Amino acid sequence: MQLADVFDFSLVGRVDSPAIDYDRDDGAVGTLTFGEVDRRACGMAAVLTRRGVRRGDRVVLHLSNRVDFLDVFLACMKLGAVFVPVNVLYREREIAHIVADADPALCITSAEHVTLFPVSARPVSIGSLLDDVHRLGGAPPRARVALDGDDAAMIVYTSGTTGRSKGAVLSHNNCLANVANIVTCWQIADADRFLAVLPLFHVHGLALGVMSCLVSGCRMRLVERFDVHRAATLFRDFVPTLFFGVPTIYIRLLELPRGVAKEIGAHMRLFACGSAPLPAHVLTAFREAFGHTILERYGMSETLMNIGNPYSGERRAGTVGLPFPGVSVRIVDADGMPVPNDTVGELEVRGSNVFSGYWRNQAATAAAFRDGWFRTGDLAERSPDGYFTLRGRSTDLIISGGFNIYPREIEDVLLEVPGVLGAAVVGAPDARRGEIPIAYLVTDDPIDESRFRDICSRSLASFKVPRSFVRVDTLPRTALGKIQKHLLPAPPIVSE
Repeated sequence: MQLADVFDFSLVGRVDSPAIDYDRDDGAVGTLTFGEVDRRACGMAAVLTRRGVRRGDRVVLHLSNRVDFLDVFLACMKLGAVFVPVNVLYREREIAHIVADADPALCITSAEHVTLFPVSARPVSIGSLLDDVHRLGGAPPRARVALDGDDAAMIVYTSGTTGRSKGAVLSHNNCLANVANIVTCWQIADADRFLAVLPLFHVHGLALGVMSCLVSGCRMRLVERFDVHRAATLFRDFVPTLFFGVPTIYIRLLELPRGVAKEIGAHMRLFACGSAPLPAHVLTAFREAFGHTILERYGMSETLMNIGNPYSGERRAGTVGLPFPGVSVRIVDADGMPVPNDTVGELEVRGSNVFSGYWRNQAATAAAFRDGWFRTGDLAERSPDGYFTLRGRSTDLIISGGFNIYPREIEDVLLEVPGVLGAAVVGAPDARRGEIPIAYLVTDDPIDESRFRDICSRSLASFKVPRSFVRVDTLPRTALGKIQKHLLPAPPIVSE
């Protein structure tokens, strides 16, 4: 079985049911049934075929959240082509790298962004493809190319928080395992209404959101981007039951008036969060305001979803919960040996959700696996009752005077301080200790270093207290809110 087959649960089985509400060019809200979504995708598949796209060919798409995005995605699934979504915020250098690496048969973008692509890539505008679809005579045939479940469905380029992005090859089986877990464990059904604000170029928006809607038959309201000033109206007009977000979105939602928050919470069934750690105090504040405990989960581009707090059960603050069905998780030391509970180590996973490797990069693939386990690069610990807590990236680990310091622990303390809007802790070279922790803060007011040092001293061992606190206007982040620590300003020289 392949993705197109399970999408047909709705595209064929629910042809007259509303599928997508979207913003039209004239400012009104349009609605498509599942049958109309299928016909649009069949038309796009016919056009792509005329453009020479065949099974196994890569199709690059650089487009914001709009119905046309889904036309191309579904057309690729019907043709057995490999879908390559590209961050719509990327520009010439980043796009050129992906195009050179993916070696696509076709690159598609908006008319205004065609010039971002190398001339040699011969990019086409989505508008020209839609014109071709409209010129097709009669109803286009429903395409289906026989595939093996291990065939590639997508190549998703990693966010590149530490260097140039690599293409994670996700198979149809990877995606099928993921969507089966999400729909089952979160009890998503055709009665649900999903408000989609996350970018579709990322697995969070596409593999969790769109795929779950196509399989379950729930109705989706597609929004180009999250805007807190529009949020109240969207929630009130669409009346969703499902919402997937990232920490920065939930922090912004806390700005809504308390009465609006209660109104939104009254009809919601599930708020889920991922892509970056959710501070525990945000979970508490959101529960008080909206009447819901956010369900935090943990996944990666290379693995889709690995771990999640239970839908029915304790959603434990500060943790990412329990492994999903079919996913094995272990915590190991530097030598790859399992460590006891409540001990920090590297988190490794294996299961049908885990990708097979990076596109045309054997060296990176070999380095990413150990004895069949995918090395996530994330530090974590497991409680005696099985809940996992993330402690940061292994590359973020600070070793100071022989002591291990996990930046996430310090960041959590700093984020609880009133007026602190963002925090990132990194290690700076030090002649005596090897490294010392430095904190970068986004704050409302100028930083009083002695005050912050005292606050940290009350909650942390002395060697964990940052030696300097640097105020910055913003923290560099990926499109989904992950902090890019390698882009922070050079740390100050600290003398003691």
